[in-house]
Amino acid sequence: MRDVVEIGLGKTAQRGYHLDDIAIVPSRRTRDVDDVSTAWQLDAYQFGIPCVGHPSDATMSPASAVRLGQLGGLGVLNVEGLWTRYENPTKVLEELAGLDEDARATKRLQEVYAEPIRPDLIAERVRELRAGGGTVAVRVSPQHTLALAPVILDAGVDILVIQGTIVSAEHVSTTDEPLNLKEFIADLDLPVIVGGCTDYKTALHLMRTGAAGVIVGIGGDDWSTTESVLGIRVPMATAIADAAAARRDYLDETGGRYVHLIADGDIRTSGDIAKALGCGADAVMLGEPLSRCTEAPAGGAWWHSAASHPSLPRGAFSVASEPLGSMEQVLSGPADEPDGQLNLFGGLRRAMAKCGYRDLKEFQKVGLVLDR
Repeated sequence: MRDVVEIGLGKTAQRGYHLDDIAIVPSRRTRDVDDVSTAWQLDAYQFGIPCVGHPSDATMSPASAVRLGQLGGLGVLNVEGLWTRYENPTKVLEELAGLDEDARATKRLQEVYAEPIRPDLIAERVRELRAGGGTVAVRVSPQHTLALAPVILDAGVDILVIQGTIVSAEHVSTTDEPLNLKEFIADLDLPVIVGGCTDYKTALHLMRTGAAGVIVGIGGDDWSTTESVLGIRVPMATAIADAAAARRDYLDETGGRYVHLIADGDIRTSGDIAKALGCGADAVMLGEPLSRCTEAPAGGAWWHSAASHPSLPRGAFSVASEPLGSMEQVLSGPADEPDGQLNLFGGLRRAMAKCGYRDLKEFQKVGLVLDR
């Protein structure tokens, strides 16, 4: 039973746990690491590793999204980002990468993102992704989905990601036409990933829209300021476990329709990835770890998509740091440091092997313990 704590007369709060609060418990069996599979499949699309690239311009350009696909993951390009506002955003990205700690980085982000989105560039970027030969996925915010969807769908994407800080199946508005996710998804013949969400009820409602995947979490990391701005903080271990319970109930409700959970936030190391999957996630969305690859378009700088919001930015700007290594080294090794920031999915494979599991679905059954 969930812990409920009385925080004052007439007000209670549920206790939640972060990934740092839990640890994986090995079982009685171990397995050879070469017999372990990290393969993941979303709808008809197969991937070698359960990795989705966070659609920040700091990490995902057409080239880096293609490269992530070549390495077994899913790259997601933000169609509201710099690559659809500028013919060639390289100079803008170089300028952002060169900002120092004293620069008014947030103001500069707001300025460069004030450039209008060009529909012709959306089509061009999708063509570039298609030419790379992998699965084509793009991200759009709920606020701009209805306006940009015709251009995106005409361009011919494989997977559509509708992502905001918090996304619900029922958005109420007296001023604008709200996006009805259920009606919108029903009219599409491609898989849609939606999120983020933070609790059982919202996850279940998003699954009932017909989404193929649900993003759990709000991308929280050391640079996220969502808690400071909105008072929202997500204990990821609890959020994933709650969403996994919603998936189980939805599976029973529909007679077998499985919805994939993608954990977004509080994930920095291979151990974090293993714990997120152990809580019930099918894949993880990586942002800052990919920003430190040599292929990262912003040269090591990092910012969230919401960091450039024109009136209420949420997310600090991280000054460019030295690359950890190539994208291949970050994802698949070899690692030359023992801190879990390199060979992320090699670490996941070894964690699965140490616990005796053959694949990701089995690994979701791993034992967990509270150790903080």
